[in-house]
Amino acid sequence: MIFKRREKPPFWDRMREIMYPRKGALRGVHYLRKRIHRLPDSPHRIALGFACGAMASFTPFFGFHFGIAAALAFLLRGNLLASAFGTAVGNPLTFPFIAAASLQTGWLILGNKPHVVDEGFSVHWLVANIETIFVPYLVGGIAPGLLTSFAAYWLLGPIVEAYQERRRKKLEALAADRRRALDAELSAYTNGDRRED
Repeated sequence: MIFKRREKPPFWDRMREIMYPRKGALRGVHYLRKRIHRLPDSPHRIALGFACGAMASFTPFFGFHFGIAAALAFLLRGNLLASAFGTAVGNPLTFPFIAAASLQTGWLILGNKPHVVDEGFSVHWLVANIETIFVPYLVGGIAPGLLTSFAAYWLLGPIVEAYQERRRKKLEALAADRRRALDAELSAYTNGDRRED
């Protein structure tokens, strides 16, 4: 590959880069914000797509969040790309809080007392604890997921709308400046032709 490193960095350096990037942890957040603002769609559809991604982050179907977010956005006519960005609500920093909120809510709704069979993580362990962990996570993730989705929708919509309006005015001002410059050039050119005559 053209852009691949010649020498692979040591394992611990790669892990450190994942947990705390050299260029700063907020760089990804700024990039995500700019990408969402520049999506070519209405603020409503962008905010709705992002909210679908946030909702998908509260499901226990890890590895399928992009697909779930895209399906929700497709059904609700939200922006599909914004739904992919919305899954960033679920990340290594927020998943412990999401899991805790979802499980506690699920246990409260279903009335299950948590009794986890402790024998190390495996497929057998997951099957043995499906009623204690998976089902409460699935049921309990609905309420906090909807709350987060509504908050994301109502916060993001006006922000995207304001950004798009500001960008539209800036582009109109640039177009007006170019038009004036062209008119001035044309006027100078035609005046020069008249003088020559």
